[in-house]
Amino acid sequence: MREFIYYSQRARTSGNFNTDDLMKAGRMDIVCNVVIMSFFVSHHMRQDTKLHLIFNGPPDAPKHLELFPGENQSPELGEIKEKIDISKKDVAGLIKKMLYKYKGRKTEVAKGYSIEKKSFINVVKELKEQGKKVCLMDRRGEDVRSLNNEELKNCVFVIGDHEGLPKQELKRLKEIGVKKISIGRETYFASQTFTILQNELDRRG
Repeated sequence: MREFIYYSQRARTSGNFNTDDLMKAGRMDIVCNVVIMSFFVSHHMRQDTKLHLIFNGPPDAPKHLELFPGENQSPELGEIKEKIDISKKDVAGLIKKMLYKYKGRKTEVAKGYSIEKKSFINVVKELKEQGKKVCLMDRRGEDVRSLNNEELKNCVFVIGDHEGLPKQELKRLKEIGVKKISIGRETYFASQTFTILQNELDRRG
């Protein structure tokens, strides 16, 4: 399974945002692009990808949204699955619904879709405790193409938003020994980074 974390410093942490103006919802437009590029290929959705979204914007930060469409196989939950479409407005509608459904504790909105109040670093630590390797995408990191498949096995890729990760979060990642990986010298949009990484993993089989 492929696993990713996307950190957004400003994404709204409640569902009361306008899906027609996603830029004003803490750049929820970028979040929607990330979701689309994480899961969609031509004519189908990836079933082997899990995405963690960390929202740190107002009014109730932090929020951790976990999306794993491949786990949603129950016919009665198909409605949620169908709502992930290649449209930022549809993806925003799903995120909005997940935020509204939060019950003050970890809440499963549907099979494969959950939300909780958990900080970025605590999500990272929890994944490491599960035996995962956490790899921070950084232009100055080690080129992903120089790494063999074993080095990338069980790796959770961390990608920051257009502002990057805050200094305090970078410091915490360094303290717990997170590896830095690069996809090249250019600085790409977050959604492009997801596409490039997925392509690299596809080519490796």
